[in-house]
Amino acid sequence: MKNIEKLQSISTQIRRDVIRMIAACASGHPGGSLGCADLFTALYFNTMDINPANFTREGKNEDMFFLSIGHIAPVWYSALARRGYFPVQELSTLRQLGTRLQGHPSYHSQLPGVRAASGSLGQGMSVAIGSALAKKMDKDDKLVYSLHGDGEIEEGQIWEAAMFAGANKVDNLISIIDMNGVQIDGRTENVCASSSLKDKFLAFKWVVLECNGNNMAELIATLQECKNHAFKGKPVMLLMHTLMGYGVDFMEDDNGWHGKAPSMEQAEKALSQLKETLGDY
Repeated sequence: MKNIEKLQSISTQIRRDVIRMIAACASGHPGGSLGCADLFTALYFNTMDINPANFTREGKNEDMFFLSIGHIAPVWYSALARRGYFPVQELSTLRQLGTRLQGHPSYHSQLPGVRAASGSLGQGMSVAIGSALAKKMDKDDKLVYSLHGDGEIEEGQIWEAAMFAGANKVDNLISIIDMNGVQIDGRTENVCASSSLKDKFLAFKWVVLECNGNNMAELIATLQECKNHAFKGKPVMLLMHTLMGYGVDFMEDDNGWHGKAPSMEQAEKALSQLKETLGDY
């Protein structure tokens, strides 16, 4: 395991990448991307068993990750580039016509690290379950991870998939919900209030854990606990509490930054709060 300070420095650089990418193309979703930077750092630089140099869509004999909330593609692209899936300099092409880094991840561009298109909310868990079942059929003992949003789970397909995974003991699946409490139209409790998600997933026969997704040490420890619960008859759900826009004070906990690009002046202000650690592209 990398030490916590090193992981934190990576997540800070990823946040810088997110701000610079979105400001440059004047389009994108900074809020959720900033909030989830610690998770992507933890997964790609510590937790997952992956092979960036020999990426295949099938993902045999390595862990797989599926981003269901495809609009936070910038943070995923940064993590993939920083981990060596493709050149860091390519981050400058976000949302440009004909490039591989589209607003939502797509497979047709064959960007290393991306195995399925995402952004049509609610579908990622189904894709992850299918991949997890395929691993079982292939006697592949690696894990499948998926990331969702607490606004996204208003989609009914999520609950059909969750019910299926529990009933069929898809125990090589670790799903994560980004619990930042806000979505594009406001606070989740006001848009479509939901009773305890923990109770819901427990009722659907999942193991459920919770953590602060912006505390690297706690996040790393809880992800390991998730892995400890794998292959024991139940899928695993991590309810990860984060702050939208984490790391940039004027974006934090503000749903207005769900899908709004900062101006160049705002970007400079944001970057002044995020120390360059790995070198900008």
